[in-house]
Amino acid sequence: MKIEQFLAHHGIVRNPFADEDAQADPVFKEHCLATTTHPAWDKIYGDPAEPSTSIVFGEKGAGKTALRLQIVRHLEQYNREHPDRKVFVIEYDDLNPFLDRFREKLPARHQREDRVLGEWKLWDHMDAILSLGVTRLVDMVLGERPAPTASATAAEAAARQQLNVRELDHYQVRDLLLLAAIYDQSPHEAFTRRWGRLRRKLRYRTWTGRRDLALGLAVTLATLGVIAGSENWHWLGTPWPYLIVAAGWSYWLWRAARWFWFSSGIVRQLRVVKHEPNALRRVLMKFRHADIAGQPLPNRPRTDDRYELLQKFQGVLQSLGYTGIVVVVDRVDEPHLINGSAERMRALIWPLLDNKFLKHPGLGIKLLLPVELSYFMEREDRDFYQRARLDKQNLVPSLQWSGEALYDLANVRIQACAAEGKSPTLRDLFDPSISDQRLIDSLRQLRVPRHLFKFMYRLFVAHCNAHTEEKPAWKISSEMFETTLALYQRDQDAMDRGMAAG
Repeated sequence: MKIEQFLAHHGIVRNPFADEDAQADPVFKEHCLATTTHPAWDKIYGDPAEPSTSIVFGEKGAGKTALRLQIVRHLEQYNREHPDRKVFVIEYDDLNPFLDRFREKLPARHQREDRVLGEWKLWDHMDAILSLGVTRLVDMVLGERPAPTASATAAEAAARQQLNVRELDHYQVRDLLLLAAIYDQSPHEAFTRRWGRLRRKLRYRTWTGRRDLALGLAVTLATLGVIAGSENWHWLGTPWPYLIVAAGWSYWLWRAARWFWFSSGIVRQLRVVKHEPNALRRVLMKFRHADIAGQPLPNRPRTDDRYELLQKFQGVLQSLGYTGIVVVVDRVDEPHLINGSAERMRALIWPLLDNKFLKHPGLGIKLLLPVELSYFMEREDRDFYQRARLDKQNLVPSLQWSGEALYDLANVRIQACAAEGKSPTLRDLFDPSISDQRLIDSLRQLRVPRHLFKFMYRLFVAHCNAHTEEKPAWKISSEMFETTLALYQRDQDAMDRGMAAG
């Protein structure tokens, strides 16, 4: 007997439990993304008009990735309905590039895997978040349309590109160009060429910032003109023409050396961003002196400059119709440098738990964290709690699912896969001897959606393998249900102890 036959008999056109990862689950994306949420959804999502921080702990399969996709999708819907007060979304979920660059910048003695994350600080997180946000904003200003991600359709990705940069005043244009010079990390185009395109798009004139270059050229041409006009070519055999030309270029050389020193400091302190000092120096020298003087540059190991740059980023977004920023942090256990280690996850995430940053006005951080980190949190001292102020952060200690919630989730997925005109339920698949309460109690033991999907898929396989096509059975018997559940719980226990694949 085939699973397709069994499901088709009940009016189900495809297996509702075939996929276990929300990132690649078509049933979830097509039918459940906008409507099926965890009971703690309101606390986690909050009010987009006033972005707030949420910290969520959940075990593998509890739905953290699904939450990330849902947060992004709901915020996109909110932006379509409120075009004048949108929320800028930053998905901070691929940490591998940042960790790789960070490791390369460290001294050799600190590059061992067990030592790298001990050097990670809050400003490294802020640099990574600003890099993601600025790169995406520059893409939007230049009209570049990135390929749709798992959380965005092509139409939505295109809609996000419509920005009226004429709303920016002169100082905000300067701020955006400064942010792009420091944080833009597009892999598709050379840094200086892309910055130049952005400058022309924003109509920022740089000729006044090149007066030193013009002075050097003018002195050089004047010197050669005097020599040629007077036909005193023998002067070229004396040091005076060269000293005059050198004097003409001295201001440019002084500025170039000064900005190269600044650029080297920035490159050294931006440990998660890739830059070349000379390319950065060339861009920074194009700013007018009055515009660049006194501006915050992240050339020191501290958060002060990053907070000022974050405020500049928020000011630019405000003029473009974005009143808030939401950063969604997920998949912190997946980078190869972490490799599932709870101690390394703690070293990576703990610097981020700073109340000043988490409560920064107009910024909401959605931290979707593995449940293993909650055990470390319980053992922290008073100083940690004073710095993190978890009582203010919409803390969800465990992303738990009740048996009733999992029962409802199973029904939603079954109905999403139903044939037109059909309304099958989970109850329809089981023999009447299995009571509703027994079903709910059994699902409660599975704890999370991923285990529900794994168990139901295994149950379908076991039931269909036990019957032939000539003598099919359209109801799952009590004996089959209990036997499969007992075997799955044994495997689930092995998964929990790390002795089997999850």
